[in-house]
Amino acid sequence: MSMNEPGLREALLTDTKTGLEAFRKRINPMLREHFDTVIAETAEEDDLVANALGEVRDTILAGGKRLRAALMCAGYFAGGGTDEERILRTSMSVELVHAFLLVHDDVIDRDDLRHGRESLHAHYARFGKTVFPRAEDAGHFGDSIAIIVGDMVAALGNDLIFRSGFPHEHVFRALSELQRIVSYTVIGQAMDLSFEFRRGISRADVLRMYEYKTAKYTIEGPLVLGALLAGADAEVVETLSRYAVPTGIAFQIRDDILGAFGTEEKLGKPVGSDIEEGKRTLPVLEALERSGKADRTELRRILAVGTLGDGDLDRFRFILRESGALDSSTDSMIQLVVEAKRSIESARIPDDARRFLVSVADYISERTF
Repeated sequence: MSMNEPGLREALLTDTKTGLEAFRKRINPMLREHFDTVIAETAEEDDLVANALGEVRDTILAGGKRLRAALMCAGYFAGGGTDEERILRTSMSVELVHAFLLVHDDVIDRDDLRHGRESLHAHYARFGKTVFPRAEDAGHFGDSIAIIVGDMVAALGNDLIFRSGFPHEHVFRALSELQRIVSYTVIGQAMDLSFEFRRGISRADVLRMYEYKTAKYTIEGPLVLGALLAGADAEVVETLSRYAVPTGIAFQIRDDILGAFGTEEKLGKPVGSDIEEGKRTLPVLEALERSGKADRTELRRILAVGTLGDGDLDRFRFILRESGALDSSTDSMIQLVVEAKRSIESARIPDDARRFLVSVADYISERTF
């Protein structure tokens, strides 16, 4: 850090957009350096795995706001932590856990793009076509590499906390929390998959899935991990959780809207991939409840086909707008943001951390990426 460069806390705990830009500039070189070290060590044992880790590294660095790592640092400062360099390095852990979950998620969703690059399973499936005579074997090879390398990236994320140098009792609490976060994410992912064939899914079912699949590992998990590493007491941890859950659900609603109305350039993956997967998102559920019979039938057809045909995406967007589902989902997101901000108005956390978390909640509801 140069003489005139602000400290991590000062740089991060400003408005979210400015803070994340400054944070990303600091953590990205550390992520690259860490991966390069691990890749060099792995290459002494196996070139294929080392190459796959290089693909993961390049995909991570190709995009992403580093929101989770930034929230881990914010949680640390909210919990009274002061060791800026140590928490910055340790915050890479949640980025690696995030990468592991995305690698597996791309296999599950059959998404071939991530941050504008080939997803890991797609990359190795393409390689597999040069060595396997059957297409299904090439695809299986790609999926297999993605699964096992994703597992390795998860282990690397845990290891960063193991070796962080924070007090042992704080490390133990944080690692235990991290396993809980991943477990809830698995439950949420399973719920999401089951919604594609279950009948009678309610709004409460979808919101609970959002809480487990997204809120706990995107917002609550990083904040609580940071607070635990700072040695925060139960009151602060509970306050951060009360803020994080509605914020995380709002984050997922915004993701669902962007997934249908965004652009591939902004998203880094195909628009409408969730539609092709037949996912029952909140906007979809609202549209099914609010639409007339003809539009409801058309919506179900689009969700069931598996591939968007000519005009299907435009028709899907029209139904969501015309039915009021888009407006209703947006209103729900805004209400959750208000709830989140209200929960920390009088929280026993530093003022700069509170202002930053308020900014994060607003940023989530307004983001276009």
